[in-house]
Amino acid sequence: MADQFLGFDLSTQQLKGIIVKSDLKLIHEAKVDFDADFAKYGIEKGVLTNPSEGEVFAPVALFLDAIELVLQRLKEQGADFSKVQGISGAGMQHGTVFWSKDAESILGSLDPGKTLLEQLEGGAKGERKGAFSHPFSPNWQDASTQKQCEEFDKKLGTPEALAEATGSKAHHRFSGPQILRFHQKYPEAYKATARISLVSSFLASVFLGKVAPIDISDVCGANLWDIKTGRWNEECLALAAGGEGAENLRSKLGDVPEDGGGSFGSISPYFVKRYGFPSTAQVIPFTGDNPSTILALPLRSSDAIVSLGTSTTFLMSTPQYKPNPAYHFLNHPTTAGLYMFMLCYKNGGLAREHIRDAINEQSNGPAKSWDLFNSTALNTPVLGQQDPTSDPMRLGLYFPRPEIVPNVKEGTWRFLHKDNTLSPVPPQTAHGKTEDKTWPRSADARAILESQFLSLRLRSQSLVGPQGDLPPQPRRIYMVGGGAANAAIAELAGQVLGGSEGVFKLDIGGNACALGAAYKAAWGVQRGQDEKFEDFLEKRWREEDFVKKVCEGYREGVWERYGEALKVFDRVEKKAIEERGQENHGEQNAGGKVSA
Repeated sequence: MADQFLGFDLSTQQLKGIIVKSDLKLIHEAKVDFDADFAKYGIEKGVLTNPSEGEVFAPVALFLDAIELVLQRLKEQGADFSKVQGISGAGMQHGTVFWSKDAESILGSLDPGKTLLEQLEGGAKGERKGAFSHPFSPNWQDASTQKQCEEFDKKLGTPEALAEATGSKAHHRFSGPQILRFHQKYPEAYKATARISLVSSFLASVFLGKVAPIDISDVCGANLWDIKTGRWNEECLALAAGGEGAENLRSKLGDVPEDGGGSFGSISPYFVKRYGFPSTAQVIPFTGDNPSTILALPLRSSDAIVSLGTSTTFLMSTPQYKPNPAYHFLNHPTTAGLYMFMLCYKNGGLAREHIRDAINEQSNGPAKSWDLFNSTALNTPVLGQQDPTSDPMRLGLYFPRPEIVPNVKEGTWRFLHKDNTLSPVPPQTAHGKTEDKTWPRSADARAILESQFLSLRLRSQSLVGPQGDLPPQPRRIYMVGGGAANAAIAELAGQVLGGSEGVFKLDIGGNACALGAAYKAAWGVQRGQDEKFEDFLEKRWREEDFVKKVCEGYREGVWERYGEALKVFDRVEKKAIEERGQENHGEQNAGGKVSA
């Protein structure tokens, strides 16, 4: 029975392909590791670099090779592509691919007896026309566009105005600044470019056999799309296009369909003949890796995903559009009227580990054990106050790396707050001694967790609504990534952030993006009239297979105390900015994507 759906995840270091049945059960998965499988490209961790200019990029040829190899590996596992009804995918956000004027004709007439690379790459010295005007795709880690970012931030007046229009202030990796720099550095290649794809729409184009539209959510990672009006922002287009003009760039980018589940059309005959796909298999819009992650579970409005890896990432589905330069807003990839709110911090697991190690060293405990950190964090009272009426509130910031949220250089700040006065605590020595006895080294265990979750609550509090009789807060908190297994971290998340239905550990393995894409393909093909993605998924998704409730969320009295601390915490952040603030358009999405 033809009831299978194929999902891809094209990330910096690998391409995954998975197949699910219509009941959403995973039946096949395969991956290609770029460094291990394609060392011939001279890549390291999936990319090439030009450190002198801050450039990070990948050969498009590598992606083409990987598509063939992942399909071959799926077939070797027994996958029967003739049963696949729909295909979708996720691509690393912000990467761009530049198509030549010959791309459409080459894509539409591929010979199934030859590889994609043989036909699309083109020959040397003009021996054979190729489908690309530029052989490389800038990667999300690229930091070469500082000058262009400054131009984008100024174009609409301020970073705030740019965020209001496009969902984000200018960032190095965003496609608008990248296209502007490409135009300036390679003017002839830009003129030879007929179409521009994001990585997600590039992948869709290969399977479609013609250049596919950009997805309604992924387009928001470009500083070019006006989210509120639902069309390209004319001023930003004109800036990115340079002397060529806004209309010229609009034609290169194409139209953006509003329906995240509407089919782009049937699969290319190349894949029908070469791999045995049915000619009726539909290509459903491919989206970005972070939008695809929130499709891996039936995330409802005001549900939040907290990814606790080396960096910290916070994703939430919300009907509120309240952009700010400190974070990102994107259109929801499937559901009109919802937005995807995204916060990214460079400092996450590494900062927690620094505190853990210092506490263990002071007590001569096991070096990498979390036991003492956890017990200390849980046994320390809320905000360090045994008596909230008389004891000062302890609040700190812990940034072993430069941070974007708030925008400061690396550093540690500790403050005591009492009678509306913030008093800085002297720095601790290597042995945990300080002139101020009110802040022992052990106090950092709870303070760092409170600090990280207070920052999330401060920036998301206006985006959640009341939950039944409870005050505005998330409905559910889903914890993913390495830190999600730590019971003390989950407990503090619930105390600070709330969660009317509780805090849950979400375990989808390493396939969240690809699963989200496969689910999207299934919804796009099988949905009923006006059936929303969340409803479609909830009917088929087995929560018990992926989700475990780990603790309560909202605790009456405790949640309110943290609410009172938010204004003080905001003052602490402003103090840090005064001392060590910095102007940086850098890697807000430090981890590349959510680790689920």
